[in-house]
Order: sequence, then C-alpha cells, then structure tokens
Amino acid sequence: MKRYLLIVISLFFFVGVSRATHQRAAEITYRHIEGLTYEFTITMYTRTSSPADDYRNTMPIIWGDGSSEEIPRIDFYPLGNDISYNRYVGRHTYAGPGAYTISVEDPNRNNGVVNIPNSVNVPMFIDSYLLINPFLGYNNSVQLLNPPIDVGCVGQPFYHNPGAYDPDGDSLSFKLVACKGAGGKDIPGYTFPKASQYFRIDSLTGEIEWVNPILQGEYNVAFLTEEWRRGVMIGYVRRDMQITIVSCSHKPPVIITGNDTCVTAGDNLRFTTTAYDPEGTNVTLTAFGGPFEQAVNPATINPNPAEGKDTVSTLFSWHTLCEHVRYKPYSVGFKAKDSGFPVSLASFKTVKIKVVAPAPRNLKANALGSGINLKWDTSGCKNVVGYKIYRKSDSTFWQHGTCETGVPDYTGFRLTGTTDNANKRTFRDDNGLSQGVRYCYRVVAVFADGAESYASDQACTYLKRDVPIITHVSNDSADLFGGQVYVDWSKPIELDSIQFPGPYKYLLYRSDKASGGKMHLVKTFSGLNDTIFIDTGVNLNTEPFAVVYRVDLESEMAGTVGSSQDASSLFLQIRASDKRLTLSWNPKVPWINDRYVILRKKEGDGHFDSLTTVKQPIYVDKNLNNTLQYCYYIKSIGHYSLPGLINPIINYSQIACAIPEDVVAPCPPEDAVVTDCDKVENTLKIWMFPNDSCYYDLEKYRIFYAPSGGQLSLLDSVNGNHADTVSFLHRDLENVVGCYAVEAVDTLGNVSGQSLKVCVNYDACPEYELPNVFTPNGDGVNDKMVPINYPGSNPRAIVDHVDMVIFNRWGKQVFHTKDPMINWDGRNIITKTTCAAGVYFYTCKVYFFSTSGLKNRHLQGSVTIIR
Repeated sequence: MKRYLLIVISLFFFVGVSRATHQRAAEITYRHIEGLTYEFTITMYTRTSSPADDYRNTMPIIWGDGSSEEIPRIDFYPLGNDISYNRYVGRHTYAGPGAYTISVEDPNRNNGVVNIPNSVNVPMFIDSYLLINPFLGYNNSVQLLNPPIDVGCVGQPFYHNPGAYDPDGDSLSFKLVACKGAGGKDIPGYTFPKASQYFRIDSLTGEIEWVNPILQGEYNVAFLTEEWRRGVMIGYVRRDMQITIVSCSHKPPVIITGNDTCVTAGDNLRFTTTAYDPEGTNVTLTAFGGPFEQAVNPATINPNPAEGKDTVSTLFSWHTLCEHVRYKPYSVGFKAKDSGFPVSLASFKTVKIKVVAPAPRNLKANALGSGINLKWDTSGCKNVVGYKIYRKSDSTFWQHGTCETGVPDYTGFRLTGTTDNANKRTFRDDNGLSQGVRYCYRVVAVFADGAESYASDQACTYLKRDVPIITHVSNDSADLFGGQVYVDWSKPIELDSIQFPGPYKYLLYRSDKASGGKMHLVKTFSGLNDTIFIDTGVNLNTEPFAVVYRVDLESEMAGTVGSSQDASSLFLQIRASDKRLTLSWNPKVPWINDRYVILRKKEGDGHFDSLTTVKQPIYVDKNLNNTLQYCYYIKSIGHYSLPGLINPIINYSQIACAIPEDVVAPCPPEDAVVTDCDKVENTLKIWMFPNDSCYYDLEKYRIFYAPSGGQLSLLDSVNGNHADTVSFLHRDLENVVGCYAVEAVDTLGNVSGQSLKVCVNYDACPEYELPNVFTPNGDGVNDKMVPINYPGSNPRAIVDHVDMVIFNRWGKQVFHTKDPMINWDGRNIITKTTCAAGVYFYTCKVYFFSTSGLKNRHLQGSVTIIR
C-alpha cells in the first residue's frame, strides 16, 4: 500500500519570543556499552528563534535509579523552517539488574500547538524504559530512523513511518499515548488530532495514519515503541513528535520496487527501485532501514540519493554475511520526494528481507548396535549456537521452499534431539528405535535469537536385523469372539554367530491385568524357526486394557543376544454421547500402521459390516439410536519400511460394545447487542451456529448481565431452539452500559459453556459534545444550552453527572451544574439576571458510565449567546 508524507519547502511559523518556549519533539534512546554501563542519547527538535536554545548546552536526565545528571550537548544546528536539531549524550553505570525508567523534563513546548491547551506553558516530558535481566541478555533500544518532525495537508491522508529498527532483532509493537507534561503526567485537556475519519497507529509497523486532517496548525502526538524478547517487554522508547498541517493539493510520487524476499547468508541481494512523479517535477529517491545500519557489510544503494527529472532509479545491493542472520526480517524503506509547490510530497514503500543461514552439509547416518550415529559439517556460520536433529520413519522427498527455515511439522519429521554447542556436530539416536524401520534424519542450525537455518539434506539408515521383530499381536481372526491372541515375529537374519554361537531360544513375555502391567514369561521356544504362538492365557474381549508382548533372544553359550521392541494389542475404547459413539485406539507397536478398517454390528444384526477406513486412530460414529447397542472391532493395516518383512501387516482389535447416551451440552450460543440510546434499552440477539459436535435439543437460554463496573449474574431465561434467532429486550435501565453472556440448556438439563461476553460501553451512544452558540430569546428554538446529539428521553443513558462551570470574559462564574443536560437558559445562576450577548467560557468534566466503572473526560471551550 502506498504511504506518503509531506515535506515543507517553505512554511511560516509564528514566533513567540519567550525564553523557554522552544520544544517541538524529542525522544531518548540508548545502547549497551559493557557490563552495566549504557550510553543514552537525548534527541530534541526545538524552535530556532527561541533564545532558550542558546543556553541549553547541558540537559538534566533522571537515570531511574534515584540519581540524575546534567549531560552535554554534542550536536546543535538549524534545519531550516525555524527548527533546530539538538543531541545530548551521556553514559551511566547501574548498580545491578533491575527495571529502570529514564526521563527528561524540559520547559517548555512551543506556543500555538492546536491539541495542547496553553502549550507555551507546558513542559516537554519524555521517558524510556530499560530492563536489565541477565536471563534475557543486554538490550539496545529501538532506533527511529525517520525524524519526529513531519508535515501534512488539510483534507488529505497523512502517514508517518518512524523507520523503527531494533539492533538486537527484538519484536516491536507500537501504541499511541497521550503527550506528557509536568511531572510525567498526561497533559490536562490533551486530545489526539481531529480527523474526518480516524487517527491511529499500526501496532505492528508503527505507521501513523491520519485520515484526514481537518484544520491547519501544529499538532503534537506521542507513541511508545515497545521491545519484546521471549514474551517479556525489555524496553520502550517514547517519541513525542510534531506534525504541521498546511493547505496543498498535488499528488505524491509513485514507487516501484521488489517484493518481500529471503537471501541465503553469503549471497548478494540486488534489486532496482524506481520512482516517478505523475506531475513531472524533480524526484529524490533515498532508502533507510536495518540493512544500512550494519557494522559489517552494510547495504548500499547506487546512486545515493537518486535525483533527477520526473523518473529516477537506484540499485539496492547487500552482500550478506552469517552475522546478518536473525529471526526477524529486516525492513528496507524507500522514500521518494518530489519538488512540488508549496510543499514537497513524499511516498514510502517497504521491502522486508530475511537473511537465512545455509543448511548444515554432509549429514551421515550409521547404525551401531541399538542406535544410529549422526555426523555433519558446518555450513560455515561461526555464530551458530547449536543444532536441532529431526527424525522420521521412512524417507521423504520434501525440499524446503523459499524462506522456509527449520523443519515444518507437515513433513512428518519430529524433533528427536539437540546440541547446545556449535562445535558439537555429532549425535547418537538410541531413543525407541526398532529393527525393520528405515529412519531418516535432517539437521538444522540454531542461532542465539531463535533463528534457524535451512534444513540439511536427509540421511537414512536402519538397525541391523540381529534380534526378533514382532509383526502380529492380534485378536485371532479365526475366532474373534474367542479373544485369544495371535502372536508372530520375524527371526533375525543378521545375527553375529561368532559373538553369539548357537543353539538359540526365544523367550516370550507378556504384560496384562493379571500381572499388574508387568512383563512375565509366557513360553520358551527352541531354535530360530518357531515364531508363531496362539496365546489362550488371556481373552482380549475381557481385558480392560491392551496386552503387550516382547520376544527375547538368547544364546545358550553366550547369554542374551537382544530383545524385540514391545508391541501391544489393538485396544478399542468407546466413549458414548448423544446419538454418537467415539471410537479410539492407540496401539504401541514398532511397525507403521497406514490405515484402519472399522467394522460394526448393531443390535439385531447377524454379522459385522465394514463401516469405513480411516488413517487416524479415532472415529466418530454419528446419527445413532440412543436405545440400541453397537459393537465394533478394528482391522489395522501396516508395514515395516525394511524390505524382506511381511507386508502388509494385519492385526485385529478385541470386540467392544456400547450404547449412545445424551451427555453432550449444547454449543455455547452466539450473541450480539443492539442499543437504543433514546429509550435507554438494549436488545440482546441470541442464536446457534450449526455444528455437528452438539445436538439441537435446545430448550432455553440463560441470560447473564453485569451493569457498569459490576459482575455477571443471572438476569432471566428465555425459550429457544437451534434454528431461530431469539431476541431479549432489556428495558427500565438506569443506563445502557453493561455486559451480557448467555448459556444454552437442552431438554436433559445439559448446560453449555458461556458465550463470549458482549458489552455495551459509553461509545455506543453519540459523543457527548457541547454547542458553541445558542439563542435564549424565548422563541422556543435553541433557547437553552444543551448537549449536541445527546439522548433526550433519559439524560443518564451514558452519563452519570457532569461538573460544569461557565465564566464570563472577566473570569466571573455565571453558571454551574451537575445535570448532564446542562439546560443553561443564559441567566446568571447567582444574580438570576440575564447574561449579556457575547462569548462565555466553560470547563466541563463529564463522568461517563463504562464497563469498568465511572470514567471522566475533560471538556473546555467557549459558547456564544446571541439575542
């Protein structure tokens, strides 16, 4: 999206010659030097014509630890248009870790600021926050690369981009705040600039959007740039900036540049940016952002700046290094300024660039014993702090996409280990590996701020087949109702007969309910070829949980050779709910199950029918009869990834039965509120979205209400059904402010969770505003001073009371009231006499009802009596 601002060529500012009325804009930034020592910079933009500038060679700063100091001015020079640049620099060493707020207060601001009452007598107050925490690391504050002096046009959108750059790569957020004055308090009567549509800041980019300015003049606004690291705010900078609004009409330049992109560290990124002026004036194209601030190999543009008639171009070039790798992308801003009259307009465009580390190289995987050893080479980045190792059963042909770092979940790879040292480039994986499975690995380099490299190529291998490999633990398909267990395994074919000479024997172990879940010997088999056993010692159809088997191999001369992986039976569990049964199973087996066939027999049927096939170990059988019993079993189909083993591997669960029952609460309802400010009424709209996870035997809604500043409590109940929207009229209110929530109740008394709370605040009604003129002449029209657009039938719709005082031009009080309707008839409340036609001044503190209790807002202005 195009963004533009206006640069003044020639503006005339009112000059009020007063010794300390000079501050236009300011901020405090800092950088870490060493240990607990930081360097702080106060940047101020002042009125050149003020004599105060000549005497401010030092500036008092409060360090936030109970101490303060005068620090020297390093730079001081005029910028033109009655604006001077001031920079003060000082260092401070803190006693230890802690949270410190550094502040500066300097009298006073320049006169004539539209949205700061009596600005000539209001100090400039700025502060910055520093958290010193050894667990989070040292912090350098954000740097705002674009100056806090800007210009815009009446009736045209205004945008200001502060050019925020964080040297540490921390996450940034932005928010508007009130300008502060004496003692660091919000300035009384301060307001954000008036706009025909809105005035706001983008919380992610920091871009101020003012659409559109209404009046010419100078305005001050402030915003915080907050720094976040690992979810903790570690610093902020308060910028107090000044915007001058003038009258102009021509269009800004147009910028054409590249898209957001990624670059591999070590590569050179180059692209061309072009700017042109639709009206044919001279154009100047410049750039700013983090890549230009790097200490080593900073980015460049050539030419810099690019200047010329109508159309100009510049070449961005950045030879990236591993030192440039970071988690957050860099922002490169391009600014094109025309030479229009009476003001220069400028456009902005931003390109985000992510520098990604190259992948680790030459990954090798070698099986040894019961584990797999990995080793790899560095990608060449010396600032790596460790590696992540990912594993997947069987191979994949995945290749990372552009800008796709790390190993995404969708690839099937899962994190299996890490190293915490850049020089440790070996890893042994012996965590739950099974013979018969081909294991594939990828490695990713990790950096201090959480950035990750591209993933390495995969390396795959498998364990030697020198132990038994279980292939079946199944309800015997010859008699599923009998529940006996069919156990089968594959004999070892890579047995080291020299280390473990024969004869051999298998020992079959089982854990079940009778053994308390502990393995116990079931049977011994002589030789290597007897690999099938029908276990009648348990009945899968009556066991309360899965039965688990293990096969050990022993050499009668050398002892234990090794063991198979444990393998469990396919144990089916059923959870009943209204008109549905949820089937789940989670076999612990060393092979890979690809899919599951679900077979069902309902009460009255003579046989099981195949219902469906699923890939995940869960299935919801819907639209059932709550009076019938349903029986199921599961057929699993799987495989080992190693050739030479039985494929497919088929196993059966026990038979399990259940009857559906309604224990499901309705879904939380949706709700919304429509407010009638004139009648002081709220209408609550309630409805249900169709959702197959909850059924529609809805009986009623329970409505909860919290008045202004109160807690939710039950208000009423209304009948309802899932198909219709229900309305509830809440009348006889003292005010419209409050919150609502709703619960749904079905015919069996199951209660849903509460809906999202919806609230009516004071901003649901027209803004409380006062007129600037009224005519108390007895003609029945505009005879009294009353609020504009204020609800007439009940003055307490949003306002509890006011503190209104009206003065004449000599400062004498002529009227006061707490009535929100004001109702001043133009008479002196003390003498009861008619006030003369003319201008009167008022202050009015308005106390609004809000969802958190009473709030107040200060109004001040003038009203004219016409007779």
